[in-house]
Amino acid sequence: MNCVNLVITGNPGVGKHTIADLFIKHDSSYQIFDINKFVIEKEFAEQVDGGIEVDTGKLKDEIQKLNLNKSLIVGHLAPYVLDQSDINFAIILRKNPYDLIEVYKKRKYKNSKIKENSGSEILGVIANDSITSFGKEKSFEIDATNKTPEIILEQIHNIINNQKGGDMVDWLRLVEEKNEINKFFDY
Repeated sequence: MNCVNLVITGNPGVGKHTIADLFIKHDSSYQIFDINKFVIEKEFAEQVDGGIEVDTGKLKDEIQKLNLNKSLIVGHLAPYVLDQSDINFAIILRKNPYDLIEVYKKRKYKNSKIKENSGSEILGVIANDSITSFGKEKSFEIDATNKTPEIILEQIHNIINNQKGGDMVDWLRLVEEKNEINKFFDY
């Protein structure tokens, strides 16, 4: 396939950059475009109470000016700053929210940020927004929980080559079965 643009997105901590680096190791014909690095480089983010806020409108305008042919585009903001016509495949990495809590604790996230990100994973916010932005036929979820990066990479190659595949991910059932919805959401 010529000029394939591949997005790897998902919540923080699911392994986007690990998979992107491995992908490039196996296929150096792609260029990596890291949305977060671009945000920092262009100063499109500002520190606000409770975190960092990104001007996605400005970011989207700047990205549209770039030549991103045959790019591996990495970042959780991809569904908000790219159009369906910009990409061929969107890989949405998902991870068990209980595992993500541990990742976030190691990263020293505040409790509010842990709940926000793990809750977003449970609800599939980035998956939903990717499907809305890129279309169901271009969006593929992969459950990265307990999978090696090599297995995930193999799954991505299968998706690209067969234009089908991916996993069905439903963390809400898991949390519901454990009766721990309040661990992730304030209500």
